Amino acid sequence: MAARSEACLPEVVELCGLTAQEFDLLLEEEIAVWRERFDWDFKPSADLLRRFLHMRSLNGYALRFDNEVIGYSYYVVEGRKGLVGDFYLRRAYPDPSFEMMLLGATLQGIMLISGIKRIESQLLLMHSPPSQPLPFQRFLKRYDRYFMEVSRTTALALEPKSLSFRANLVPWSERLSEEIAHLVTYSYRGHVDSEINDQYRTIPGARHFLMNIIQYPGCGRFSPKASVVALDAGSGKVCGVCLTSMVSETAGHVTQLCILPGVRGAHLGYELLRYALTRLMALGCGSVSLTVTCSNLEAIRLYESVGFRLVSTFPALVWETF
Repeated sequence: MAARSEACLPEVVELCGLTAQEFDLLLEEEIAVWRERFDWDFKPSADLLRRFLHMRSLNGYALRFDNEVIGYSYYVVEGRKGLVGDFYLRRAYPDPSFEMMLLGATLQGIMLISGIKRIESQLLLMHSPPSQPLPFQRFLKRYDRYFMEVSRTTALALEPKSLSFRANLVPWSERLSEEIAHLVTYSYRGHVDSEINDQYRTIPGARHFLMNIIQYPGCGRFSPKASVVALDAGSGKVCGVCLTSMVSETAGHVTQLCILPGVRGAHLGYELLRYALTRLMALGCGSVSLTVTCSNLEAIRLYESVGFRLVSTFPALVWETF
């Protein structure tokens, strides 16, 4: 019986040992799932993955069952940190043990790289329930996050609110990038999100985070027209920012909203969001999404006041000091 049971398990294979063509069915399904669940066009990311698969330069693992690739996970390395870039198992194979097999192989592969001390991941398409034990549990911290969405009708009905201090809202400009990096680091000091993403903790890390948002398709196509910066009217310094992207022809995404602690509670977050949502709707969006950590109650109250509603919950996972 044991031998028969093992024969029914998928095989773990390194991505570099497979051809790009072997991923065609899986990636087409993943593109459809992103569209159905999040109105998100995953095709640009899938095309980039195909390119790296073709060059056999993508690090990670796949599950193969009856000579068919049924799941994959890839990772990238940044200094002493590994990042799980994507994780997907085909819908016909919803077995949590298959997911754990794939995740375990990916984590072990990263941990074997010399100098790696930390692994981060945000797995929007993981099927396994929160009660499912995860690989290398003793090194793990889990932070559940919400995927939230607001409709066009709700966003266009928002009324302006008066700020309790003088600030000017201006379109995003590349010349403000350095100040925005400082704003991100200062705003997230001691914040739960800096535990999930350690780039928030340093100026160089924040610069890299912003570059990823602006230059790469992971969070959609950056939208400078719908991104807004708040400048203190007295000093002219950046005191808040809302960055956005287009994730499909009809959907936008808020990639970053942060405000200086000293001006929180002055309706600045609301006005930054209202500005960005109005411009995203002018670009043809029927909905706008964002993600937020479940324990960040202040931010959730703000998003709900603007009309965002919960769509799904997903885990942000951090393994450290292994």
